[in-house]
Amino acid sequence: MKEQPRARHGGQILADALVAHGATLAFGVPGESYLPVLDGLHDVRERLRFVICRQEGGASYMAEAHAKLTGEPGVLIVTRGPGATNGSVGVHTALQDSSPMVIFVGQVGTEMSEREAFQEIDYRRMYGPLTKWVGQIDRVERIPEYVSHAFHTAMAGRPGPVLLALPEDMLYREAAVSDAPRYHTVRAAPSARDLEELGRLLSAAARPLVIAGGGGWTIAAMDDLSAWAQDAGLPVACSFRRQDYFDNRQPNYAGDIGIGINPKLAQRVKDADLLLVIGARLGEITTGGYTLLEVPVPRQTLVHVHAGAEELGRVYAARLPINSGMAQFVSALKDLRVRGDRWQEWTRAARTDYEAWSAPRPMPGRVQLGEVAAWLSDTLPEDAIVANGAGNFAVWLNRHFRYKRGRTQLAPTSGSMGYSVPSAVAASIAFPQRTVVGWAGDGDFLMHGQELATAAQYGAAPIVVVVNNGMYGTIRMHQEREYPQRVSGTELKNPDFAAYARAFGGHGEQVEETAQFAPAFERARASGRLAVIEVRIDPEAITPNTTLSAIRQAARQAR
Repeated sequence: MKEQPRARHGGQILADALVAHGATLAFGVPGESYLPVLDGLHDVRERLRFVICRQEGGASYMAEAHAKLTGEPGVLIVTRGPGATNGSVGVHTALQDSSPMVIFVGQVGTEMSEREAFQEIDYRRMYGPLTKWVGQIDRVERIPEYVSHAFHTAMAGRPGPVLLALPEDMLYREAAVSDAPRYHTVRAAPSARDLEELGRLLSAAARPLVIAGGGGWTIAAMDDLSAWAQDAGLPVACSFRRQDYFDNRQPNYAGDIGIGINPKLAQRVKDADLLLVIGARLGEITTGGYTLLEVPVPRQTLVHVHAGAEELGRVYAARLPINSGMAQFVSALKDLRVRGDRWQEWTRAARTDYEAWSAPRPMPGRVQLGEVAAWLSDTLPEDAIVANGAGNFAVWLNRHFRYKRGRTQLAPTSGSMGYSVPSAVAASIAFPQRTVVGWAGDGDFLMHGQELATAAQYGAAPIVVVVNNGMYGTIRMHQEREYPQRVSGTELKNPDFAAYARAFGGHGEQVEETAQFAPAFERARASGRLAVIEVRIDPEAITPNTTLSAIRQAARQAR
């Protein structure tokens, strides 16, 4: 006889539902709007750890980063009103990065709705454009149903964020309901006809290029793609901030297609006669502002594989659109045998271009960031996790660091600042045995630097490298190009970042020349504590290719 479920309040039902769906970490900031959930989390604390963060934006970045690292939905729990608005930044990142998330937000009681009650927000209107689905659970007995729907939706097709609003009075009510079973990931697979046509197109190609990107990849799928592409001799590039999808040391790796792209790789995309795009949306960054491929019909023969059917044909009319999950598609490729004799030289040239591009170049000042990034690449364990935020400082890392394994790169393809510290903290909490490095700019760091408190509370030990040039560098670069020498709104007055780390009981150092970095990093790693290494660079060094003065001079000459 089936055991009858016991009566539980809404917070307990919700906490048990999260455990039933395999959640082991949830990130958030407590709020009075969801006190029963906190009570329910107390009951399951040995199976599901609630990581208390210092600001909801940092918490949402942590949940998104956890999703990237594990392939499972990141769980975020925030309170109504201010908590919901603060937390939106990581939800937008999850949407653009195709990261699965399930967000729970406190809501005013049902008897107060539609009155603009204290901290009331219509989440369907606010979060509708940022999520795959927004729901509100008005009846306590439907919590298992809604949570199951949320996890399935977050993972199905193109992964993404889902939000559930929790009216306060609903959470206090009791119901005797059963938990739903763990979700299943549902994604399409390519047909035999798709693979037959792909084989025909590849056989006719002389200059093919594979572009891997998007969300929904597994480690096994990355490995399968690597084996198949190497066997076929196909050059492989990765889309913006997805460089860990393919071992950068492989002889057929051609580089990344994103901001600061190698001009020779950009030309190679244009010159390709076949593009096999697996997972990438072909958005603005991957297409160089929609210039590398013509809209709507590219010159190249385009094979576009994507888990979301709505993405196929959204901008580009592919010769062969394939609706498939990444694991399903790459698994099917094992039976597709192609010989790359015709494009051997094409692949070798792509690799030669990448190696020349990724070699460090001199920059103004006593710190050479390219050499620092290359040293980290050569020194860190292969499974080290490297997290970076958004800004010009990240270009040196993306260009000179070689990723060796899947799920070792944490970076927002949405270009969202403030990501570096929370994502590094989340990685260190989830994988305490692995080396975690955060790569931040001075502006990027101080957007969520308070999450070092979270690291200290949970014994996490990320090593955060803060590249300090005293400005919002990316905006200053654009400013000098458009309005040379009219500096406005981009200067920064910074604290002593090393002392900031020490204030949390961590390790802090300052580096002012290249030779100081390696020993400082080794001391930070040996400390076993959270650490900040402040690297002071010359403000002139705005990108690996140019300086502020050169940009300013070029702008003057163009006028």
